[in-house]
This record gives sequence, C-alpha cells and structure tokens, in this order.
Amino acid sequence: MMNLCSDLLKALDGRTFATAESCTGGGIGAAFTAIAGSSKVYKGGIISYTNWVKEHVLGVDAHILKEHGAVSEETAMAMAIGVRRLLQTDFAVSVTGIAGPESDEFNTPVGTVYIGLSSTSRCFVKKFIFDGDRNTIRRLSVEASIKMLLGCVEGEKI
Repeated sequence: MMNLCSDLLKALDGRTFATAESCTGGGIGAAFTAIAGSSKVYKGGIISYTNWVKEHVLGVDAHILKEHGAVSEETAMAMAIGVRRLLQTDFAVSVTGIAGPESDEFNTPVGTVYIGLSSTSRCFVKKFIFDGDRNTIRRLSVEASIKMLLGCVEGEKI
C-alpha cells in the first residue's frame, strides 16, 4: 500500500485531491497521509458514515438516497463531486459500500462497493464486489480507491 501511495504522490505532481469515505471510515486518508509529503497534495476528507452527512455536508440529494440508497452509483458520484467542490481540489475519490456483516435496507449484498472519481474534466463510478470479512472488504476498498485515483491522475497528466 505504501508503494501505491508513493506512486500517487509522484503522479499528482502538485495537483490536489480529497476523499469522501463511508465504509472505509477514513482508511484512504490514513493510508495516504502515512507518506511523507502527502500534505502538499491531500487537502483532506469527509467521513460520511451517515446519510445526514452525505446529504448536508457533501450535498448528495435526498432523492438519490431515498430512491437508490447510500450504496449506489448515484451516491458515489454525488459524494465525489461534492467533496471536490467543497475542498476545491483537482481530483476527488469517494467510496460507499457494505462491509458487513449485514446488508442494508435495499438488501445490497455484503461486499458491494462503489468508488467514484471526480476531476476537473470527468466523473465516473466503478462497482466492485469484494469477498471476505469486514476488515478485508474495507482494506480492498481502500486499495482499489487509491489504484483508481492513480489511474485517473495518470490519465490526465499533460
């Protein structure tokens, strides 16, 4: 994980990013800030573990949460856009999912995770289904988030 975070730091090359985390509970921010020099590019993150925070801090529309649920493509997209706008960064990554041991009110299977990315030029979401216990799902979600962000940053390098 340290190598991945170091690669991301180099690839950002002074550009900034932020995180909006739900099921990972700040794991992306913790992994990245373990790298010396991360403060030059990581502005911060919002741990949006409740729908109230998703709606009232990140700006996720209440209709999205009601119709699609907190663990959805639509919510992940809105979280990424919201945190990038809020913290005024070049890139943002969001993660929302079911780490278990139980499902949500929409019966979303445990291990379902949506990772959203927002940049100045594009936004997209990818769905993952991870196997394992709660800690494994959270760890895999953090790793996938950093890999996706790295890919996005490298894709936008001039």
